[in-house]
Amino acid sequence: MVDVIDERRGAVPRLRTPALRWKWLRDNVVLVLSGVVVLLAIGWALFPSVFAGGDPLIGVPAQKFQSPSAQHWFGTDNLGRDLYTRMVHGAGLSLTATLAAVGIALITGSVLGLLSGAVGGIVDAAVMRVVDVLLSIPALLLSLALVTALGFGTRNVAIAVGVSLVANFARVMRSEVLRVRHEVFVEAAHASGVRWYTVLLRHVLPNSYQPVLALAAVEFGMAVLSISALSFLGYGAKPPTPEWGSLISEGRNYLATAWWMTTLPGLVIVAVVVAAQRLGRAVGRNE
Repeated sequence: MVDVIDERRGAVPRLRTPALRWKWLRDNVVLVLSGVVVLLAIGWALFPSVFAGGDPLIGVPAQKFQSPSAQHWFGTDNLGRDLYTRMVHGAGLSLTATLAAVGIALITGSVLGLLSGAVGGIVDAAVMRVVDVLLSIPALLLSLALVTALGFGTRNVAIAVGVSLVANFARVMRSEVLRVRHEVFVEAAHASGVRWYTVLLRHVLPNSYQPVLALAAVEFGMAVLSISALSFLGYGAKPPTPEWGSLISEGRNYLATAWWMTTLPGLVIVAVVVAAQRLGRAVGRNE
């Protein structure tokens, strides 16, 4: 990427001319495509009727098992329902659950990491031992155990996946707080008599959250994968409500005759996961 330095503000990337913008686009094609994929998925979730006007629950039996075509982009399923329409309308549930899971993990993990790094002592030791236990269990296995205890449903799936991701956010936030709390400006604030919670909220937190936000972008992709996996196993919304994971599950019995029922939804999930993680890494490098 071509960076033009603004001396008044420091080393801030600026693309001031069309030529520089075009060169940046050529050098970052993958990043741009990742952004397009994520924006398209968000568009599906927010405005499904704009991208697919049909009813995802109603099929035409005479059109069942039709392969992908200009009329049915993703083909049709065993009941004659348009698979593309079901993918678009299923994005709402899948991505809402993903955002809820990442939000739970981000808020809970950040609070735990902030308290652990700022207070130290017994609090730090206790929180970190809990984090170590959570990190010792594979995230999908922990999510599966939690959703089994909580019960079926998209909301419970989101909670289970969110709890499984808390430890990662707590670790990152704690490490950033430990780094920032010994900076000169923080010590100066303490020396001037500022209350500890004011220092924490005005000085430590604003200088610690950027890596956590970068992690949230990366974990968004992993949350999509985990929620789709739990939906595939039958823990998500009840049929015939479309969800990305359940669509793959519905098509697994027809792999020999209707490969598109599993392959195309799977490719969409992979594309969203890879794109989200690519954007997350870009945010992490530029924080």
